[in-house]
Amino acid sequence: MVYYRSAVSGRWSAVKKTLPFNNPMQLNFKQIGDTGKPLIILHGVFGFLDNWLTIGKTISEHGYRVYLVDQRNHGRSPHEAPLNFPTLAADLKELLDHQNIESPILIGHSMGGKTVMEYAVIYPGTFDALVVVDIGPKAYPIHHTKILKGLNAIPIDQIENRNQADEILSEYEPLLGVRQFLLKNLYRKDEGGFAWRFNLPLLTTDMANVGAQIKSDAPIDTPTLFMRGENSNYVLDEDLEGMLDLFPNAQLKTIEGAGHWVQAEQPKAFVSTLLEFLNGAI
Repeated sequence: MVYYRSAVSGRWSAVKKTLPFNNPMQLNFKQIGDTGKPLIILHGVFGFLDNWLTIGKTISEHGYRVYLVDQRNHGRSPHEAPLNFPTLAADLKELLDHQNIESPILIGHSMGGKTVMEYAVIYPGTFDALVVVDIGPKAYPIHHTKILKGLNAIPIDQIENRNQADEILSEYEPLLGVRQFLLKNLYRKDEGGFAWRFNLPLLTTDMANVGAQIKSDAPIDTPTLFMRGENSNYVLDEDLEGMLDLFPNAQLKTIEGAGHWVQAEQPKAFVSTLLEFLNGAI
């Protein structure tokens, strides 16, 4: 689904067919709310904007104009190389410019958190606040190898239903919740058969880039919130010094009872922590 605004009526509409994407990149997104401070949300690796619909609607009820975005090689955005954070940040800048979005709040989870941090480094002064969910600027080793093996083991051209895909994936990923999250990307094509919403071949070859370190020659002093899950090991206590070196006006909040998918596991605590930060930062 591709969303666009009419130049005549100003209304948002949706197109089910795939538009002929050429350079420059045109990201698929969904806007929730017509007024208020713009707030952008970027999903993590293997995710897409639909994962954030409930949270997005809740945030919009507090006076924000929310944009949920499919990053390239995910969801309904174009599947094109390369996959690296300078490129993902440039995609985001293009979207903001094309939609005339000024001084937004930027939120990113995991890979999306790396993207908004890279954006902050490359385009300082173009946003009002940064929220990074369960990821830090440090380098991370590849840790999705088994999942990628499982996804690639699924004969996408031969399976007849989702249960067959889940049965194969369960040999590589025992947690049902993780498998359900991944298999949300499995969809039926109009002409029949299944396909992935993410660019599996590129993710398989370039996954190392998803853990790349975010670096800057100068600190970014825009108000920043790092939010981590209590049961997650992505952001450790000893990481705080490096986070503050890059984002000196940052704070770290830990959400009790949450793992890596903080917003999905503790949505009420996630929203309340976010709004408390924004009320003090904006």
